Amino acid sequence: MILNETYTLPNGLAIPKIGLGTWLIPDDKAAAAVCSALEAGYKHIDTAQAYGNERGVGEGIKKSGIPRNQIFLTTKVAAERKTYQEAADSIDESLRKLDCGPADLIIIHCPQPWAEFRGKKRYFQENKEVWKALEDAYMAGKVKSIGVSNFLIDDLLNILEDCRIKPMVNQILLHIGETPSSLVAFCKQNDIIVEAYSPIAHGAALKNEDLATMAAKYGATIPQLCIQYTLQLGTVSLPKSSNPEHIRSNAQLGFTISPEDMAILENTGQDYGEDSRWPVFSRRKQL
Repeated sequence: MILNETYTLPNGLAIPKIGLGTWLIPDDKAAAAVCSALEAGYKHIDTAQAYGNERGVGEGIKKSGIPRNQIFLTTKVAAERKTYQEAADSIDESLRKLDCGPADLIIIHCPQPWAEFRGKKRYFQENKEVWKALEDAYMAGKVKSIGVSNFLIDDLLNILEDCRIKPMVNQILLHIGETPSSLVAFCKQNDIIVEAYSPIAHGAALKNEDLATMAAKYGATIPQLCIQYTLQLGTVSLPKSSNPEHIRSNAQLGFTISPEDMAILENTGQDYGEDSRWPVFSRRKQL
């Protein structure tokens, strides 16, 4: 069962291959979604300060009755927090809202504030300061692993050149038709686990007739095909849903995509439509 499978982070910590993404799930709905996922066998929950639902996520974990040490919990330092003190304070703030003890993973949500995503200013020095705050939180036992999100190769090199602890994870936009192969390869070469957010292309994949045909070939749904694609690339997959039926279905995988079909899927385009308003879908430069 895929929900029981894990990768191993560089420090030996196991990270489940599938997690529940919670972006755009309101705080008052988050607990129910988390409970549904944990009841279905999920062991990995992903949230962020920017989602505004850390309190609800923590409530869901406590309500589930599942021992805390059996759940991998991730949150993210807001992209706009770019000083050491802002990051340190925000880590403590997240831990208070979650109220679940040490986090399993905390990551820098983005190398730049969202309003400047993929802009000219790269915030290299600022990210070093935020990274130092994460390193200190790790050494203080506030978090069991640390990483980044939306970081390109030069963003990673900036951290790697003088860090005390290497990033263990890079969570990036990755799905059928949006596969930054060079970035994924660089992460693997540096023992950085890649996490794929929006593996179903923020729902755009559901409207793709080519994917419907491919999914039918494997007796799968389009979301199942999309999630399996990311898993076969060796990444953690983070499908988002608050629908209990969809949450269960997303983890019901029992097929392997052929190498030929993987190549076709890598080059299948996606149209995000009105969701192109989000920075990650409108300025997707990946190296």
